[in-house]
Amino acid sequence: MSAFEKIFLIGTEWDFVGEIVLRSIVMFILILIVLRLSGRRGVRQLTLFEVAIIIGLGSAAGDPMFQADIPVLYAVIVFSCVITIYKLVTLLASRFKAVGELLEGKAMIVVKDGLFDVKHENDNSYSKMEFFAELRNQSVEHLGQVRLGVLEVDGTLSLLFYGEEDVRYGLPLFPTNYKHVDTAVSQGPFACMYCGLVKDFVGDKFKCERCKRDRWTQAMNTRRIG
Repeated sequence: MSAFEKIFLIGTEWDFVGEIVLRSIVMFILILIVLRLSGRRGVRQLTLFEVAIIIGLGSAAGDPMFQADIPVLYAVIVFSCVITIYKLVTLLASRFKAVGELLEGKAMIVVKDGLFDVKHENDNSYSKMEFFAELRNQSVEHLGQVRLGVLEVDGTLSLLFYGEEDVRYGLPLFPTNYKHVDTAVSQGPFACMYCGLVKDFVGDKFKCERCKRDRWTQAMNTRRIG
């Protein structure tokens, strides 16, 4: 017996293969129906609560596809119960703010007035560098272009920008400019590499008054394009 036959074919019940195909098609259609009933159109719109439901349904959908002793009806019953519970909980969350925050969390301010909100640096759900990456994806060159940035409960980032004439000096977000500089030999203004605070003059080993860090980079005030 070859290694291929040992790994892929040994123990195969060929008369059950056709049933596996049929079961898989039925379960796939059932999954699509449940996702449609949830009212969501994309993965980025899913909250943690909804992700947990989908993960939980994975076993209920997968097992009946290839296990002969588990009828598809069981999966239908599980899916029906879960979608009913989901709709009920969603209704409660829409009527009671505390329920919604418990299940989905709260929107989080990550930048305000061109400065990174240092209060959330230790929040494991969203790091500063992840936030910077999201800003770069939206063609934001530095924090001085952003008046307010809010992380929504579904993981999307909502931004309010300064008008063209109101753009201020801010912390660069692209690696080509986000570099530590020697403040003793460089010209200001400088931006704190941790929180984005901008200072015109920074002495040697000067610590930021917001975050108490001492790493600075050259601040930028270019206008936003796009």
